[in-house]
Amino acid sequence: MAGLVKKYDLYLFADEVYREFCYDGHKHFSVMQLEGLERNAILFDSVSKRYSACGARVGCMVTRNSEVYAIAMRLAQARLSPPSFGQIFGEAAVDTPQEYFDKVQAEYVSRRNVIVEGINNIPGCFCPMPKGAFYTVIDLPIDDSDKFCQWLLTDFNYNGATVMLAPATGFYVDPERGRHQARITYCLCKEDLRAAVKCLEEALKVYPGRTR
Repeated sequence: MAGLVKKYDLYLFADEVYREFCYDGHKHFSVMQLEGLERNAILFDSVSKRYSACGARVGCMVTRNSEVYAIAMRLAQARLSPPSFGQIFGEAAVDTPQEYFDKVQAEYVSRRNVIVEGINNIPGCFCPMPKGAFYTVIDLPIDDSDKFCQWLLTDFNYNGATVMLAPATGFYVDPERGRHQARITYCLCKEDLRAAVKCLEEALKVYPGRTR
């Protein structure tokens, strides 16, 4: 990717909000570490993912390109500032000790394992082993993920509950590549994740568009 950026003089925008959440001994490699891209690399970060502060719309943009920085500053000054409480929270959050991230990471690994094992035990399904973050894309034996995800919410329940997935069609340039896939997160506690996997298993038994 760095080679393409250099060849065509492109900007490389990198979203690195999950950099603390790397599992199984993997280490985060930042776009800012790529040599020769000092004028091309632009990094975005946010406090909302790192500190589990959903809705805290406070983050930062990092670049070594003075022109990009100047333009960004003009845009920032022309718009309303982030909410005051969000700024106060963000300033305090950067002092969070490392042990917080260690505990959160261990919990996410445990939750990840519940999802991966549970999904892979459902006939016709496949769930890869995520190396980071707290969601993954799963393969399902269905005809259309958009229809399936909507059907789960409108026409199905298991013991009065259902599960909400995000169709993967929107994550690809070619929607067909995500036609049989959906994104699932493991932000919930392990008990709720097991219940969600069971619900999904039962849904696939009766879904009219099942393919295999």
